[in-house]
Amino acid sequence: MESPAGRQRAPSSAWREARDLVWSHRRRLLLGLGLLAVGRVAALVLPASSKYLVDEVVGKGRGELLAPLALGIVGAALVQAGTSFWLSQVIGVAAQREIMQMRRRLHGHVVRLPIAYFDSTRSGVLISRIINDPDGLRNLLGNGLVQLLSSLLTGALALMALLYLNWRLTTVTLLLLTAFGALMAFAFTRLRPLFRQRAELNAQLTGGLAESLNGIRVIKAYRAGKREQLGFARRIHRVFRNVAREITLSSAVGAGAILIFSAIAATLFYLGGLAILHRSMTLGDFVMFVFFIGLLIAPVVRLADSATQLGEAFAGLDRVRELRAVAAEADDDHEREPVPDVRGEVEFDAVSFEYSPGVPVLRDVSFCARPGQTVALVGPSGAGKTTLIGLVMGFHRPQSGQLRIDGRDLSRLRIDEYRAHLGVVLQESFLFDGSIADNIAFSRPRASREEIERAGRLAHCDEIARRLEGGYDTVVGERGVRLSGGERQRVAIARAVLADPRILILDEATSSLDSESEALVQDGLRALRRGRTTLVIAHRLSTIRSADEILVLDGGRIVERGSHDELLARRGRYLELHERQHRGAWGPPAETAAKAAPGEAAAAAHPFGALLGRITSGGL
Repeated sequence: MESPAGRQRAPSSAWREARDLVWSHRRRLLLGLGLLAVGRVAALVLPASSKYLVDEVVGKGRGELLAPLALGIVGAALVQAGTSFWLSQVIGVAAQREIMQMRRRLHGHVVRLPIAYFDSTRSGVLISRIINDPDGLRNLLGNGLVQLLSSLLTGALALMALLYLNWRLTTVTLLLLTAFGALMAFAFTRLRPLFRQRAELNAQLTGGLAESLNGIRVIKAYRAGKREQLGFARRIHRVFRNVAREITLSSAVGAGAILIFSAIAATLFYLGGLAILHRSMTLGDFVMFVFFIGLLIAPVVRLADSATQLGEAFAGLDRVRELRAVAAEADDDHEREPVPDVRGEVEFDAVSFEYSPGVPVLRDVSFCARPGQTVALVGPSGAGKTTLIGLVMGFHRPQSGQLRIDGRDLSRLRIDEYRAHLGVVLQESFLFDGSIADNIAFSRPRASREEIERAGRLAHCDEIARRLEGGYDTVVGERGVRLSGGERQRVAIARAVLADPRILILDEATSSLDSESEALVQDGLRALRRGRTTLVIAHRLSTIRSADEILVLDGGRIVERGSHDELLARRGRYLELHERQHRGAWGPPAETAAKAAPGEAAAAAHPFGALLGRITSGGL
């Protein structure tokens, strides 16, 4: 939770950032101010002409002034129209350029955030913050700021004219306008938190909607449509309540403004009428005074819109500043050691890790994978295998112990340079909405077409390409939806092949393949593993028989280690996992199998051994 001191500092930080943004665009803004001043001066021609129309043309019958007055008004209107158009071009372009740059900077920052941040934040929320929050800057550098400055300049010019015409009447009017200003200041302090809350609620709404659309197959499969509708209705109702409060507050301000402006009108009628009767003002002076009062009041009214727009801008700046304040994982890369090359030695030295304090996931893990070796990780779900791989990829840092790459502490190496030497095939093979070739080339964007297709052949993607009309140029759709799970996995393997990594990470890399495809891809993976350090997570133990070392994890600890044959001979946890996998649902409990006679154990180890035993013993 943010401290009170932090909450007090936030507005000043937003003001400071707004000031810096305005200063960085000072040239365009100064040009805009020049155009603004010309336009505002031209706007004074019409009210100033009213005095001559009433006193000279109507009062004294000087008809020769009509044409010059009309031409002057038309000329002033042309100047106003021209300056208004160029002002929108100059200021509008500056605002949109800053919005574009801020979105780009935010996206660049977000992709450098640590994995833990993404684990705790919905992707839809981040999308909303990148796209929607900077959008308020158009009010700060565009319409909102221009409207504010225009109102101030117009009001200042009108005020000078009013003081010249009748300073007493002007003073009374200013007192009433001061009450309106106080009302606006009060409204601004109440509206800004509402705008900030609305941005957060909209982000939650977008996040929930994105999640529902991404999981639409699961929603339909489990008939959860009504539940999702209810959740969406709750989120959108919270947005509605926020908007309703803002409308109520704005309406109250509008009602107060009507009362204040009515009081101004009544004062003008009464005191202005007395001034005309006492001949301290001519009728033309009074008409011009009324026009200038309109020029003074209209900008004050527009200040309400400016306050609303600027409130949205500052709320967006607050949220942008919060997101940019989250430390990126490579912020201090310049202070770390460079990684010009990697041999591939991965060493865990008494490594322990926990996501939540007091709940360890890895406990005192130690092993060493040398260049060219394949180390497999097996164990039940929740044993810590994926977390261990996450540490190797630099997604997390150990709470204690050291993870060393080629003898150097990984936490002291430049993480981006280190990851250039990694190749990864995850259990969930994520593909982007592009062609097969684009997805393979994701690991090496500058690879030639020949290199891409060579990697595809090694992972047996050429079979997929031949089946599809577009070949390697076939677009796979969002998340690779147009391919089967096994086909997506083969493309992911080809992507790792093309990366030509020193450290290869395979997380259930063949789990979605059928037996025939797995046999083909395993040949390719064996060729890929040569000369590289390979870490493999496997539930299908048949895929890791050739591993140099197998680590059996349970409860975050390494409980056994050795080759496939060595672990089977120990008749421990690995044998239990092995027999369970080959026995299926018909085999005896692991404890019984471990105590069985050698012949029975051999039969149980065979894929159909358990079934054969049941048949021969009369169990069926």
